[in-house]
This record gives sequence, structure tokens and C-alpha cells, in this order.
Amino acid sequence: MTDTLAERTSHLLEVKHSRFLAKAAPVATPDDTLAFLREIAVPDATHNCWAYRIGGEYRSSDDGEPAGTAGRPILAAIDGQGFDRVMVVVTRWYGGIKLGAGGLVRAYGGAAAECLRTAPRQPLVVTTRLVLACVFDDLGAVHAALAPYLATKLQESFDENGALLTLELPAHRVDALKTHLRDATRNRVHVVPATA
Repeated sequence: MTDTLAERTSHLLEVKHSRFLAKAAPVATPDDTLAFLREIAVPDATHNCWAYRIGGEYRSSDDGEPAGTAGRPILAAIDGQGFDRVMVVVTRWYGGIKLGAGGLVRAYGGAAAECLRTAPRQPLVVTTRLVLACVFDDLGAVHAALAPYLATKLQESFDENGALLTLELPAHRVDALKTHLRDATRNRVHVVPATA
């Protein structure tokens, strides 16, 4: 299971008179990342390099630093610390001493990694939706099973055959809930395909 950030965090690193300020935030969409960058990028800084990961989607920017010396090390720090749905921006103020490609990789990656290492974590729970069909007699058993399996009822509708419930619950609890309902209702509760 991966984590996201519980809150925004930052870390300042100084290397040979250059300052590297890493700021990290939880993000849910690419639009969130752009908003965070616009909010915290420092216009008069030498560089505002960044990276984000949202599931299988990721991007990074060296913002004028030599290719591969800033954005990729920041992304490697996100992945190395086991984070998802996170963006890190590392702002650099040049201190007059060149660091070289290796020095830049260590500085950007190091600032991002330390920022995330000390950050408060929040587990990411992958959820899924499930639509259940049941007769009226089994409605009580279905409702009683929701809380123990961390299921949230999103919608409930009724017709002459019974009830249709749309639930959201942690993906790793789905099979256990299905087994419980099968046993509790003599297999009368059925999962039906969700309609788009």
C-alpha cells in the first residue's frame, strides 16, 4: 500500500552557497499540480524544478537545469519514499559555485527525499464501487454489513423486486463482503454490473 502526504511540507538544503527549498503537497489531478506550481514557484529564483506522480501518470521538469539533473531525481525521490498523488517543487537560488551534473542530481534529489522522509504520511486506500441487488427481506443484513467492511452507501433505489444499492469500499474488502453477504442471505444478494 502506498501513501500520500497528510499535509504540505518543506525542507531547506544548502550546498556550496546554493539554496534548495523543497516544497511538497498532496495532489489528486494534473490541474492540482499546475495550481501548486503557480502558487509556490518563486519568479526571481534561479530555477523552480518539479516532479509529480499520480498513479501511473507522472511528469517532471528541469526548468533550465541540465537535462536529467533535477526533475528526474525529484521523481526518483517520490518513488523511493513510496509516495503517490504527490508533487514536489524544488526552488534553487544559485550561490556562485557550479555543482556539476552529479552535484545537481544529489542536491535536487536529496532535498526532495529529505522533505518527503520527514513528512507526515497518510495511507492511500484504493476504493471500488459495487452495485448490489437484494430482495426486501435481505435489506437489513446488507445494511448491517456495510460498516464492518468500511462500505459507504452512495445510492439506494427500490423497485417491485427489492433494492439496488451502490456502495464504495476499499478494494481489498470486496471479496470478504461478498462472502459475508452470500453466507448471511443464503446467496440471495447479487452483484450487478454498474450502469454508466
